[in-house]
Amino acid sequence: MNRFIARHPVWSLIIIIAVAIFLVAVFAQWPKDIVAMFGKKKVFLHALFNGVTLGALYFLVASGFTLIFGLMKNVNMAHGSLYLLGGYVGYEVAEYTGWWPLSFVAAFLVVGVVGVLMQYFIFRRMEGEDLRQTLVSIGISIVFADLMLWAWGGDFYQILAPEWLSGPVVIPLVTAVKSSGTLVYLKYPVVRLAILFASIVVGILMWLTLNRTRIGMLVRAGVDDREMLTATGVRIQRVFLLVFGFGAGLAGIAGVVGGTFQSIAPGEDMRFLLASLVVVIVGGMGSIPGAALGALIIGVAEQFGSVYFPTYAVVLTFLIMVAVLAFKPQGLISSGR
Repeated sequence: MNRFIARHPVWSLIIIIAVAIFLVAVFAQWPKDIVAMFGKKKVFLHALFNGVTLGALYFLVASGFTLIFGLMKNVNMAHGSLYLLGGYVGYEVAEYTGWWPLSFVAAFLVVGVVGVLMQYFIFRRMEGEDLRQTLVSIGISIVFADLMLWAWGGDFYQILAPEWLSGPVVIPLVTAVKSSGTLVYLKYPVVRLAILFASIVVGILMWLTLNRTRIGMLVRAGVDDREMLTATGVRIQRVFLLVFGFGAGLAGIAGVVGGTFQSIAPGEDMRFLLASLVVVIVGGMGSIPGAALGALIIGVAEQFGSVYFPTYAVVLTFLIMVAVLAFKPQGLISSGR
């Protein structure tokens, strides 16, 4: 921290001022002038929390994408289709069994198996051929989209969370003060907070696996020098099969999450593929912390954009991506690979 401040005093000052303004905006009571300019504090806090939880969903999708794309160098443009397939599988399992947690397990296993089959029969035969992988995976995504449209139609589906996760929870953040002096606290859906907590746990476990375990060491070594690792007797293709299947399974889990607090429908595959690309570019390829930071930035930017300047909300995320590419093309937190 001290080294960063010494090397970048101007940026450090800007960051400190921005953090101070943010803390005041979240915890302090808003005066009437600020309310007249930006609206009620409750709207601001809801946009903030919605952005953070949307970022958690983006992270679940993009973390699998950054494993496949950033670490294994496989350009899988069908990743959004895996997200949508996981949502549909989770919906069917939740409707049939009535047990919401089982939908996550089913989506992870089914979509993970699909990912393993894609890696074994398709991507394994096109290693290092980025353009070919891109074109083939785009074709696969079109086929998947048509098959899912044929199976589930064009309707919107929503996965119902269990009763113990329904309703709001009170967060100790003051949104307003009544004329009687009573404080009004923020109420927020408990299911979104539970998903946020789960996403944080998944991110920490993924980072620990990649950086503190033997399987993570093998994956990183296989990316850096596959021939040398193979010469030591390690069956790197099996390792990459597992990594690809795990990344695909994460997309399936994200589909269940998206279907729980949003909805699943045709077209969501392209939306989340595009979001994953932006998150990975902003955060840095092959970096789990980078995917988390990029997902947080993009999620919050989308929500604030939709609330405060909806006309330009679509452009905002791409402006962030362009700015990152202009000043730090390797991403905010690069993996160094």
